[in-house]
Amino acid sequence: MTKKRRALVLLDRLVHLVGLPLAVAAFQARAVALAARSGDAFALQAASQPSDVRALLRFAEGRRNVVELGTATGWTTASLALADPQRTVTSYDPVVQPGRARYAELIRPQARARMTFVDETGEAGAAQWSGPAVDLLFIDSTHTREDTLGEFRAWRPHLAPGARVVFHDFGNPAFPGVAEAVEELGLPGEVDGGSYVARPR
Repeated sequence: MTKKRRALVLLDRLVHLVGLPLAVAAFQARAVALAARSGDAFALQAASQPSDVRALLRFAEGRRNVVELGTATGWTTASLALADPQRTVTSYDPVVQPGRARYAELIRPQARARMTFVDETGEAGAAQWSGPAVDLLFIDSTHTREDTLGEFRAWRPHLAPGARVVFHDFGNPAFPGVAEAVEELGLPGEVDGGSYVARPR
């Protein structure tokens, strides 16, 4: 990513932080600035856009036990934790991005203590889960049909009554596997922005 392109991405992200909770917006601004300073092009390109974070926080309102599949930079993990002081977030990803710990250091220890990073796939995480029932499952991992199906099916027994499952990048032409998996699962729900929000019965 060229210096000019990095500056444009930085500006675009900062402009679109409006509407996020103050603690989340402040973290996102610091994370974007750190990514720009350190030349972390992956973070600037791959981290969820502010509009997606805003929508996810809306879906997560009132939901205290969250599991995220696909950690990447950890920006979304941190945003979920910062948005609700009673929320715990467990995030699974077998691939550890080099800057993840650096971004986690940007938030206060109290919020960081409610975030758990597990270097495993979503399916492996479900097999080992011994925590309370999950009331929000956010699937944003490989985006393949097979993995998306496998992850949802593995976590379904751990979902609380009334839980929501958010499939990110639904309808994104770069990731057709997400929509294919959702169609095969036949879950009731709705499209909201770039996600499919399911309410399994």
